[in-house]
Amino acid sequence: MAEADSAQTENQTNEEITYQAVEKDGVVTAIWEMKGRRHLRTIDPRSRQGREILNLYTTEEVDHPASEAAATS
Repeated sequence: MAEADSAQTENQTNEEITYQAVEKDGVVTAIWEMKGRRHLRTIDPRSRQGREILNLYTTEEVDHPASEAAATS
């Protein structure tokens, strides 16, 4: 049984952190930080970190009203 626990722990540490944009009517309303299938936290797309994540993972052609609204605030 210890081998199964060890393998499960190893799989959890090897899973990389990913980000998923949650959109409503074409506007990013939240960013989910995920590790595998596990939700770690929700990031506000208007926050500094949210804008950085959106800028890293999108092209210049994509318009993000939530991040632009935060930048002008």
